[in-house]
Amino acid sequence: MGRSSVVDRRLHLLKRIPTIDNHQPSTMQTAPAYPLTKTEAESRDLFAHLAPGDRIAATHEVKVGLKRWTAKTVGTVVRCERRRHGLHFRRNYDDKVFSDYLIVRRDDGELTTVTMDEFTVLRRA
Repeated sequence: MGRSSVVDRRLHLLKRIPTIDNHQPSTMQTAPAYPLTKTEAESRDLFAHLAPGDRIAATHEVKVGLKRWTAKTVGTVVRCERRRHGLHFRRNYDDKVFSDYLIVRRDDGELTTVTMDEFTVLRRA
């Protein structure tokens, strides 16, 4: 076996080893999150059309263990944004997970953050 055929065989074997440079995302991506209820769809639509200065009321359902309670936040929208974080139950192939946030100024001047999820009901106040 000549030197060139040994080199060719090694190159052929190297092409079969996946590397970071030629990594392609899998075709099995996270399913898009469609609204489960009418109120969730309405809240998402309102979130998409909010502008700074809009007055909103957000009702959250908080669950810890078997306990549930609601909290209500009323105030003026400062800004809407999408933030990246790493803790989530639906992991993406590269761990980039995003959530929608509202920065709200309450009536007493306090700035607070509202994270939009399927349990948040958003209304104009």
